[in-house]
Amino acid sequence: MQAFAYQTPASVADAQKAGSGAGARFLAGGQSLLPAMKLGLSAPESLVDLGAIAELKSIRVGNGTITLGAMATHASVAESQAIRDTLPALAELAGNIGDRQVRNRGTIGGSLANNDPAADYPAAVLALGATITTDRRSIAADDFFKGLYETALAEGELITSISFPVPKKAGWHKFKQPASRFSLVGVFVAQTAQGARVGVTGAGPCAFRVKALEDKLSASWAPASCDGVKIDAGGLNSDLHGSADYRAALIPVLARRAVAAAG
Repeated sequence: MQAFAYQTPASVADAQKAGSGAGARFLAGGQSLLPAMKLGLSAPESLVDLGAIAELKSIRVGNGTITLGAMATHASVAESQAIRDTLPALAELAGNIGDRQVRNRGTIGGSLANNDPAADYPAAVLALGATITTDRRSIAADDFFKGLYETALAEGELITSISFPVPKKAGWHKFKQPASRFSLVGVFVAQTAQGARVGVTGAGPCAFRVKALEDKLSASWAPASCDGVKIDAGGLNSDLHGSADYRAALIPVLARRAVAAAG
């Protein structure tokens, strides 16, 4: 691994200053960045470790909204009784990311900023119509994910929190790659006041919504509404774990299971 500077700011303001330098990268959980550095795929000149910033670790539930600090770990979300009582599907998603070590280190902000095509959180962010707040602005979920490892974040922009409106019902189901436990395909469904929303991860270059399923579930929130929905395989991922056609076929099946889990 190459040499680099290492900074541990104690506040968001300090992190902004440290992260503004040329070649600086924010370090959240490090579950993706550090392996990339070891492989020589990323070579930041400076790492700005966000782990000492207490305000980024908060979990707040109230007034119909769950707000997670960007440095909230997967484990803390999974173990939060307030989240389990208010939006159990989100706690279930967090509790099944990777293994225990990954859940204790990985963070929601790091996951979203990295935007791995098989990461779990993006599906929930899309399905729940979340808002990603940064040190500069607020970004709607539908505008955040742009492509393979690409987001709406500008250079040096720092995610500070993610706010989830609590839906009427929500469910999550994924078909995981057994070694990595990433989603081969994962589907998060939500019944909101504006209708159904369906977020899919693992199937394409980044998470996306499925209008055909949303229309069916908005008309009738029932597992059977997912039956017979055909997903176009064009543009979906195809690799040794599953073809694009296989992933397309999985989406309505997992959506059906997610709706059944939601009730």
